[in-house]
Amino acid sequence: MPKRPEVLAPAGDAERLEAALQYGADAVYLSMTQFGMRTAPQNFDETALAAAVQKAHGRGVSVYLTCNILPRNDEIAQLPRYFEAATAAGVDALIVADLGVIGMAKRYAPYMPLHISTQFGVVNYQTARELHDMGAARVVLARELSMEEIAEVRAKTPAELELECFVHGAMCMSYSGRCLISNYLAGRDANHGDCAQPCRWRYEVIEPSAPEARYTVEETKNGSFIFNANDLNMIEHIPALYHAGVSSFKIEGRAKAAYYAAVTTNAYRVATDGFIASGYDVNYRPEEWVIEELQKVSHRPYTTGFYFGMPNQNLAYGGYVREYQVAAVAVEWANGVLTVSQRNRFVKGDTLEVLEAGKAPFSIAVDDLFDGEGEAIEAAPHPTMLCRIPCERPVSAGSLLRRAL
Repeated sequence: MPKRPEVLAPAGDAERLEAALQYGADAVYLSMTQFGMRTAPQNFDETALAAAVQKAHGRGVSVYLTCNILPRNDEIAQLPRYFEAATAAGVDALIVADLGVIGMAKRYAPYMPLHISTQFGVVNYQTARELHDMGAARVVLARELSMEEIAEVRAKTPAELELECFVHGAMCMSYSGRCLISNYLAGRDANHGDCAQPCRWRYEVIEPSAPEARYTVEETKNGSFIFNANDLNMIEHIPALYHAGVSSFKIEGRAKAAYYAAVTTNAYRVATDGFIASGYDVNYRPEEWVIEELQKVSHRPYTTGFYFGMPNQNLAYGGYVREYQVAAVAVEWANGVLTVSQRNRFVKGDTLEVLEAGKAPFSIAVDDLFDGEGEAIEAAPHPTMLCRIPCERPVSAGSLLRRAL
């Protein structure tokens, strides 16, 4: 049986890192400005990385640094500097996906634990064993494995080798994320973290002899999105993952907003803690509010992926379900007044929902609204403006206030 499971959250930049830390991550994974599988987020330069590690370690949180692209010849010479910067910053592990990179990491960061990325495509115990023999402390299993296959990998590998699996977020339509569609259609290399996500695009059929005739293959009224994968959601299946031997529950989403990092981390933190408190009961189920939280972030229809057989993609479509947005962030509560920093416009008369770390959300009515000087206002239209809202219940600084759309 694995040790206490880890909640591993994405941190695409300093703001997302803070959200993951505040809402209960045991560990975060992030990237420097090179060699990571997500180029869209801001990521971290050497100075920012050192500060991020110091902040995370100050809260007892581990930091795993990605180096999981498939590097080309002209990038190899830059790797030693990357590994030296990682060591100097004090990161807790490197996430790698290439045999050459593994060898160089062992040479230039010899004391750094190695986590094998899902990009490596580990789908059997023999590969996991070989990687362990090469120095891997953990493997991130391919997303295409079932619970039974994971359990067999666990049973047939050394106990000290940790297994990490994705529990939430976007699913790539290509095996273990090794897609080339973006390269062909957009000239952006998915295996260098620059995927344009053409699998999410809308497609039509054109007959070459009559190019003016365009035919929509309609899966839904919005058209055809035949490559589009549903999002993964395993919040109700934490016992199955744990008892199959999973050591770390990984949330996808370094390119997503801090709000997403906060909500998903909070939900999996509360659910994991509840499971532990139950005595690792195989029948444990999170409270309903925890399950509902994951409906309150932008997402595609949810699936359990390949964990329980082939995923059902009948509900796939091109858009997102997006029903809430962040209105403000709590700054201070005192004497029945909540001071907040605005993030999206809200007005007097709105109802806002407060999300504090580890707690069920609650609503407050904005019956009165004041600016930072205490003057009554009708709306909060300006980003980061300070506002005051009467609120009888104390609210922790950094908590999020959201508004239903």
